[in-house]
Amino acid sequence: MMSAVADIQECRDFLAANPQVRFVEVFFTSLTGVPRGKRLRVHELEAIYEYGRFLPGSVLVVDTNGADCEDTGLVWEDGDADRRARPVPGTLTLAPWLGPDVAQVMLSLYELDGTPNDLDPRHVLQRVLDRYAADGLTPVAACELEYYLVDLQRGPNGELLPAKSLQTGLRPTGIQVYGLPELEAHAPFLRELWDVADTIGVPLEGAISEFAPAQVELTLKHKPDTLRAADDAVLYKRAAKGVALRHGMEATFMAKPWSDRAGNGFHVHLSVNDAAGNNLCASEDPEGSALLKHAIGGMKVLLGEGMAILAPNANSYRRFKANSYAPVAPTWGVNNRTVSLRVPAGPPKTRHVEHRVAGADGNPYLVLAVLLASAHHGITNKLDPGPAVIGDGYAAAAKENIRLPNNWFAAVDLFEQSTVLRDYLGDRFVDMFVSVKRTEQARFFEVVTELDFDWYLRNA
Repeated sequence: MMSAVADIQECRDFLAANPQVRFVEVFFTSLTGVPRGKRLRVHELEAIYEYGRFLPGSVLVVDTNGADCEDTGLVWEDGDADRRARPVPGTLTLAPWLGPDVAQVMLSLYELDGTPNDLDPRHVLQRVLDRYAADGLTPVAACELEYYLVDLQRGPNGELLPAKSLQTGLRPTGIQVYGLPELEAHAPFLRELWDVADTIGVPLEGAISEFAPAQVELTLKHKPDTLRAADDAVLYKRAAKGVALRHGMEATFMAKPWSDRAGNGFHVHLSVNDAAGNNLCASEDPEGSALLKHAIGGMKVLLGEGMAILAPNANSYRRFKANSYAPVAPTWGVNNRTVSLRVPAGPPKTRHVEHRVAGADGNPYLVLAVLLASAHHGITNKLDPGPAVIGDGYAAAAKENIRLPNNWFAAVDLFEQSTVLRDYLGDRFVDMFVSVKRTEQARFFEVVTELDFDWYLRNA
């Protein structure tokens, strides 16, 4: 398995074209999906391209809050040993939201002998892509991320507040799905975000007002380079958060910020090309080709085992409610948003599947790795997805008494036991992911909250 490392000439050309740059933020994506790294002086950059930057291997397996997870064995037992971070090709760009003299570049971690680190999420995804390449196949992916724009300050009772209009100063209250005034309310933010996306090379397309006040969704253009599609999603989330702060707001990709409002989904559109670039999912049949149905069969059978990746946090599971546009069962259908796996309407040559389960809090590399592993498993074994659901997918799931794991603990247990996903992602990665998540579970549930007092202080 080989992952490309950027050439030093890329660095030299960039610095020659951008002499105003004084600082560079270098970052990688940890197992929990949080970007971590350093801010360097510009004179330090070329050395990273020449040899790399040493970082402790334990930072790949810290928890969401950046704390060590000692049970991984990568802290004390490993001596907190360094790994080598190398720059990702094509990701050295200006970072305009940080100032005109700041640049950024993505990193990926390697062992000291140059072997890709098997816990780096980029390498985990590459491991799956190698399986496609061995079969002469190329997956094509596009990511859609939903998120809320919220006030920097909480309300009088500590509550989260949807961001006020940048035009009128009024706070939104209605749903107004697909509302144009709701987009115009944040036009300055969106204008800058699109400009930034162009600067950093992220193919950001149109925006819609989603199914809640101050909730938006922007689509990333599909591409036959799934590793780069995951890079784009990471870069986009980072840019959206940074640009929002410049406009006095926060962009939150938390899966369920409000209990009574829509959650934030991470919808992934997938198809598969042959060596000549032909879409192997294309068909006059609205359900797609046999290969597409086999891919859906694999995704359907492994949905439960992959939930720990698709819904990686305690809050993630608050999103899965019937009649909420978030799926609750391993179902599929055609032009149907009540199922987990949707074949959208469109011309025959564009046939693909939209995977609607993951939350916006998912690690893009790992989400894509699990989806592609599941699809490849289905294609390889010619798995039949069964009949497509027609009509209400929630009612169909209830009638058949099927559902996805509905809590964090059950999902992590299923992931640990998955022989198929271990084969695709690697035993060591699965074990480390499970270790980190169990550490997070223990830390999360040891905190006594106001809800504990409301429920149990007088009633226990």
